Amino acid sequence: MDIDALRRDTPGTAHRLHLNNAGAALLSRQTLDAVTAHLELEATIGGYEAARQEQHRIDATYTTLARLIGGHPDEIALFDNSTHAWNAAFYALTFKPGDRILTGRAEYGSNVLAYLQVARRTGAEIVVVPDDPSGQLDTAALADLIDERTRLVGVSHVPTSGGLINPAAEIGRITRAAGVPFLLDATQSVGQFPVDVEAIGCDMLSATGRKFLRGPRGTGFLWVRTEVLEHLDPNVIEIHSATWDGGRGFTWQPGARRFETWETAYAGVLGLDAAVRQALDLGLDRIGERAVALGAYLRDRLDDLPGVTTHDLGEHRCAIVTAKVDGLSATEVAAGLARQRINVTTTDPDHTQFDTEHRGVHPLVRLSPHYYNTEAELDRTVEVMADLARSAR
Repeated sequence: MDIDALRRDTPGTAHRLHLNNAGAALLSRQTLDAVTAHLELEATIGGYEAARQEQHRIDATYTTLARLIGGHPDEIALFDNSTHAWNAAFYALTFKPGDRILTGRAEYGSNVLAYLQVARRTGAEIVVVPDDPSGQLDTAALADLIDERTRLVGVSHVPTSGGLINPAAEIGRITRAAGVPFLLDATQSVGQFPVDVEAIGCDMLSATGRKFLRGPRGTGFLWVRTEVLEHLDPNVIEIHSATWDGGRGFTWQPGARRFETWETAYAGVLGLDAAVRQALDLGLDRIGERAVALGAYLRDRLDDLPGVTTHDLGEHRCAIVTAKVDGLSATEVAAGLARQRINVTTTDPDHTQFDTEHRGVHPLVRLSPHYYNTEAELDRTVEVMADLARSAR
């Protein structure tokens, strides 16, 4: 990769040291231009008219996203965020008393709340699969826990609260063998490193545009395997997702678009398409190699600092790095970094409830570099963290 060229193409790098890519990455110039060009078109000729004029490019977004994850265009549904995409898949399943939902300790907070709501409504049971000694989901325990009552296995590929990469492909092998639906929350993994739905073997996958894909906020998508569609009953229906039959019935739209709604921010969709095309052009293998290496570099350097500890779990770790400074709260550390124009964020105990119950380490400082960051930027961040640690002693 030509990192200098990529940074010139990323206006935000001139103003900030951005290590909050797990929150929202910096847009490239191509993505920014795609969004603003469509907004200009809407302002010039009208929103409906602009969508009609650019329909071929809008339709191409489904193909672009399918290429990204190894699916088919008719298996993609567009959403305004990953949580809505995940909810569309989850609430299309039916549960009854005694059914079991298997998940991991790293599950995202909104997903956990959905599990709790469905358990309260239906009498289904939530089973949290334990971790193995490395801190990732224990696949042997998962295999033992799956039985005839298991209705769903739902797992976050990468948690919002750390650098863990869960063994998604092994989970997929187990769920396929058992005939149990597998819903993968890939919010933090898609765009950070290669994610292939066929290699993983999941049945449904949700993702966002704004994080490691470097797309605009307000974009996301759902992938649903064609063979699974007949077993799902979308929880929301409207004029875009189904067709009235002229009497007292309707027919779902073919493919995953039955999960969509009519109103869409097409400027964001075209921005997402531009961001994904850039990722595909760069190569997800190369993106993943550099992003993971930057995460390891930062993690190792922070671990060498007196008074600083990192808290990332798993046999394999990604570009998300979580840390604590002795004597300072996570908020104070994040504020200290912000004063030096370094963007980070903090983990929230409510966003990973099962992990919070188990480890009790949150909140932590979350630093998340991406391929356009430099080693010099990470060195600068380590210097500031070292100064903060010294000041707290």
